[in-house]
Amino acid sequence: MLKAQVGSSIAADARQAGREAAEKASRGLNGSVALVYGSAVYDAEEFLSGVREGLGGVPFLGCSSFTGVLTPEGFVGGADGFAGVMAIEDPSMTVGVASGERGECPRKAGHSVAEAALRNSGRTDDPDWFYMVAPPGEEESYLAGIQEVVGRIPFFGGSAADNDLTGKWHVYGQKAMPSGVAVAFFWNKPFGNRYTGAYRPTGKRGIITKVDSKRVLREIDGKPALEVVAGWLGSSPDTLVGATLLFRTITNPLGQRDLVDAKHVWIRPPMGGNPDMSINVGNNLVEGCSVELMEATVDELVGSVGDAVGVCRERLAGEPGALIAVHCGGRRGGIGDRIGEVSEQLKKSARGLPYIGVFTFGEYGFEKGSANGCGGLMLSFMLLGK
Repeated sequence: MLKAQVGSSIAADARQAGREAAEKASRGLNGSVALVYGSAVYDAEEFLSGVREGLGGVPFLGCSSFTGVLTPEGFVGGADGFAGVMAIEDPSMTVGVASGERGECPRKAGHSVAEAALRNSGRTDDPDWFYMVAPPGEEESYLAGIQEVVGRIPFFGGSAADNDLTGKWHVYGQKAMPSGVAVAFFWNKPFGNRYTGAYRPTGKRGIITKVDSKRVLREIDGKPALEVVAGWLGSSPDTLVGATLLFRTITNPLGQRDLVDAKHVWIRPPMGGNPDMSINVGNNLVEGCSVELMEATVDELVGSVGDAVGVCRERLAGEPGALIAVHCGGRRGGIGDRIGEVSEQLKKSARGLPYIGVFTFGEYGFEKGSANGCGGLMLSFMLLGK
């Protein structure tokens, strides 16, 4: 039977914060694995030293989170730092955890870490599902390397984040890594999940006709991408150069419909407009595919949290034991001061379950019938069976 506990801290000292949160989470448990999230303002290695002290040998993985974490105590954050840890115990469950630096190639790194996680699990059969953490930028390549080892089994997770998009994020594994990947493979643990952007299509769409370096969108329907998107938004392209485009499109991102399940939309967040009228996008794009402007109100972004947990409950066969909520940091930024409403939504929908929420710069998951994938401005929630 699964047991889970959550601990948090807002201590300014990194080591103290890691130790306090980990001790609270692991007290009385013989943990199988722990999920660890912390502030990018901390010295990451000091923070993990405290986590190790508090967990006492339990394997863990996680990442830095944007501005805070969500726990049953509420939204835990602050300029001086924060920490959130969920420890999980289940004698019937097998977990294999591993991590590694990027090295010369993220795909090779993913492959190597997957092999190590299998060795650490003591099993030779493929896991039932897995959880991945990576930095923003090359998530799809890490995923490809992992799937070379275990195939296309269900997965979820998210990308490390900082507070200001300056690259201070870290992946947490055997050590803190600005660039690398951590993975946990799971056996014998049922789940119910929801992976969604919860945006509506606007009907404004076109064909991607030119992409550079996988994530620079140059042309839609043969026209400069920023000009096309500005027209869809009713704006002038010169007003959307730089990070202005990112903030403007939190409620109007780009989306690509899944080829198998057309109801599922992979959100492709515009990260910034460029003077040459191209757009930097938060996930990989492919020429010849369609892209569509999506929309949602801030009210809908807030309400989508409770809706996602409800779908997880519908999809879980059995009694839930814990909730893990991977929530986009960009959405959290768009929600702003209403983050308390999100926290209340999550607490209400959890119905007394232990839970932890992290704010990421990329969200990973799958919907039944579609492939695994990575997106942005999305929610990737999972209820673990008891």
